[in-house]
Amino acid sequence: MQPSFLSTTNTLTNAVTKTAAQTEMKKQPSFAGWNRAVALCAILILALKLAFAGAYGPVEPLPTGIVDLHCHVAGIGAGGSGCFVSARLRDSWKFGIYLRSFGLSQKELIRSGDDLVPDRISESLAQSRLVSKAVILALDGVVGPDGSLAPDRTEVYIPNEFVLRAVARHTNLLFGASINPYRTNALERLDWAKSHGAVLIKWIPSIMNIDPADPRLMPFYKKLVELELPLLTHAGQEKSFSSAADAFCDPDKLRLPLILGVRVIAAHIASTGKYQGQRSSDRLAALMNSHPNLYSDISSLTQINKHFFLQEALTRPGFKDRLVYGSDFPLIHTTLVSPWHYWLRLSPRQLLALSEVNNPWDADVLLKQALGNPAGIFSRSGTLLGR
Repeated sequence: MQPSFLSTTNTLTNAVTKTAAQTEMKKQPSFAGWNRAVALCAILILALKLAFAGAYGPVEPLPTGIVDLHCHVAGIGAGGSGCFVSARLRDSWKFGIYLRSFGLSQKELIRSGDDLVPDRISESLAQSRLVSKAVILALDGVVGPDGSLAPDRTEVYIPNEFVLRAVARHTNLLFGASINPYRTNALERLDWAKSHGAVLIKWIPSIMNIDPADPRLMPFYKKLVELELPLLTHAGQEKSFSSAADAFCDPDKLRLPLILGVRVIAAHIASTGKYQGQRSSDRLAALMNSHPNLYSDISSLTQINKHFFLQEALTRPGFKDRLVYGSDFPLIHTTLVSPWHYWLRLSPRQLLALSEVNNPWDADVLLKQALGNPAGIFSRSGTLLGR
């Protein structure tokens, strides 16, 4: 018996509908598949939390009267400050970020003068519960063949006199002088700095064109020893400026001042860069073993790009009892530093509590404490400077 036309049509229609439904089901995501993916993600996050949770060491109570020995100040020459920033750096995208990190605009500086920068630093520091004083750092420039400042080769210049005037206005600021040792009157400048209360000398060799291993600097180093002035010097790769001669920041170049007895504080545990195939921090650690007058600060080590260097600083035996507190202000006041960068290591309660801290120094200290920086680091900076 032949099927009717209607029956045949219904059969074909049902077949097409069934096939279309099956095709559509294949297009739709599988809820079971999604559930498996979510479960795997949750397991992975849990595994990461278990692997990275907790501080790098015991969380110890904080000492009182912490001294920050690594705090930057800046100026554009407004108000006759004597400061300047090269045109190349002012045209860089970094310049605006630096100004904002100080909580200032170029218009404000032009209107009120560069003194506004240390004034704002002092005001913010006065609101800190944990940090009582900060060393604000001058920065000398490149010196030409005649032994005088070469402005056309200098990217940033912050004169000692500008910093000294700020320190005279604010009792919570300390004088960090900067003297390029190739200046004709470098030794006289050291005497002047010490007599005016300088607590250390600051270098960034890669932008000041200083070779710390140069034998011609021996009289300068001996003068530092005589005056009991520590040398705070950048070590490792430098990325904060438009260009840098990074070879001058090889930690091994610090052997000469160390042999001569200078107390050297190498910034940031020489955290970035390689020299002769070795990690910069490895070369610094090797020097620690043979030179008890070598220290390093922990400034910048909570930045998002330096997490593993903080772990190295706190867990590597060579750095034990040689670390001092520095903030690297104003960079602690940028998105480079946040407790949320440590969401795997800190608990949700810690993250929320740290996020509610508004003062940049308190936020910096409390984050570093939560990550296991021992109390000795926070007290050692003041001891080293006699404060």
